[in-house]
Amino acid sequence: MADKDTLSAVERQLKIWRWIEQRQRVTVPQLIDQFAVSPATARRDLDALAEQGKVQRVHGGALAVRPAPPEPPILQRTAEQAEEKKRIGQAAAALIKDGDAVFLSSGTTVLEAARHLRERRQLTVVTNSLLVINALADAPDLTLIGLGGTLRRSEMSLIGHLTEQALNDVRADKVILGIRGVDLEHGLTNADLQETMIDRAVLKMAREIIVVADSTKLGRASLARVAPLAAIHALVTDTGASPEFVKALREQSITVITA
Repeated sequence: MADKDTLSAVERQLKIWRWIEQRQRVTVPQLIDQFAVSPATARRDLDALAEQGKVQRVHGGALAVRPAPPEPPILQRTAEQAEEKKRIGQAAAALIKDGDAVFLSSGTTVLEAARHLRERRQLTVVTNSLLVINALADAPDLTLIGLGGTLRRSEMSLIGHLTEQALNDVRADKVILGIRGVDLEHGLTNADLQETMIDRAVLKMAREIIVVADSTKLGRASLARVAPLAAIHALVTDTGASPEFVKALREQSITVITA
């Protein structure tokens, strides 16, 4: 009997998962009606699917998990969600004040933030992005510190042991970090293992961590886990972000700015 019950639960959870994939978001009462189960069974099924990484548990229900697609080179991504990235970059830059020391990571959205920092006064920028260095090289009242390392051509960023060593020797007031996936269950994730090690070191260097990510990256998990959501203080995204996702982040005391 136990084997039959187990098989029944597995089959039901598979059907629930496929149903969530179709609808993107479901509530516990909807599961109860659709599958004729008790509230306790519905919650257990959602918890089981969340443990398998197939759904994201939110208050009163669950969201579908979308795996992040393969990441094209940075120069091919500049046209993707271009207007959203410009607004996100401007909103993130507004969080940086004259006199701050800030680390800017690689990525197209961070690059947009960098372009809005050119007029800051007495700003210190630390970065491992060659594109950020190029964007700020002639900014008149800005100290620019480029980190050494091995060139990752697809991102035009510097990574590896030398970069990690350099990060241990610098501190910043704030970090603006680009990321591949932001997921309620899996936290911050990225596509490249070496760059993930750099991101982890970056998260330790400042008292305020600002993640920039357009709405297509929310609710997605990529290859390598960088850190739990608790590691960040603010997320700047666009108005296409799911209200349920934004609410779930704010319930974790993360500031969410939609631009």
